Amino acid sequence: MYEFPEAPPPSFLFDLDGTLIDSVYQHVIAWRQALSAMGIDLSVWRIHRRIGMSGGLFVTALLRETGLKLTAEQIDRLQTMHADAYAEQVDSVRPLPGAVELLTELTARRVPWAIATSGYSRTARLALGMLGLPEDTPMVTRDMVRRAKPDPDLFLAGASLLGIDPAHAMVVGDSVWDLLAARRAGALGVGLLSGGYGRDELERSGAFRVYADPADMLSRLDELGVRLAD
Repeated sequence: MYEFPEAPPPSFLFDLDGTLIDSVYQHVIAWRQALSAMGIDLSVWRIHRRIGMSGGLFVTALLRETGLKLTAEQIDRLQTMHADAYAEQVDSVRPLPGAVELLTELTARRVPWAIATSGYSRTARLALGMLGLPEDTPMVTRDMVRRAKPDPDLFLAGASLLGIDPAHAMVVGDSVWDLLAARRAGALGVGLLSGGYGRDELERSGAFRVYADPADMLSRLDELGVRLAD
């Protein structure tokens, strides 16, 4: 009988906001407060559609819609004000249903995983305590790469951190920007509805599976190649 080479184990690269923690709307409000402080009035829905992009691209995209121009210094100030406004709301952020259990199960099964987020370390690392994770949890933040989503840098760096080929990884995210970045990194995309995007949007952006939230994904890990029993 011909013996096939053993397939590499599945590995996962997780987005953070809207994927592991329920923080999307806190970010939306924080951005709105920061924009309002600079005299820029934007509807909440317009802000939400850009959550998941890097802060710089986020601001550029929103300003394009308003026709306003900001200097690089003003954009930096805007991002700092967003971080400050988010920090004021962080006590209301909670892990999404099943997030802690999902990461615990993957760790118990020795399935490699890392977090790769467009957030800067200052805000992103606040999530480690919420999720009951140690400080040395594999995590790539915006500070560590040249470009964030929709560029693939975060997921390429996450794969490198785990010592794996990106083609053998699955990116789990809640936004179209996560899935576009996953495709550009050569990884499979898994979508979650917990960030506010619809199933059809996620599937059109490349998600080959879509789940409601981490709890739903945990109950269907076998669909993603994680064997529940050999």
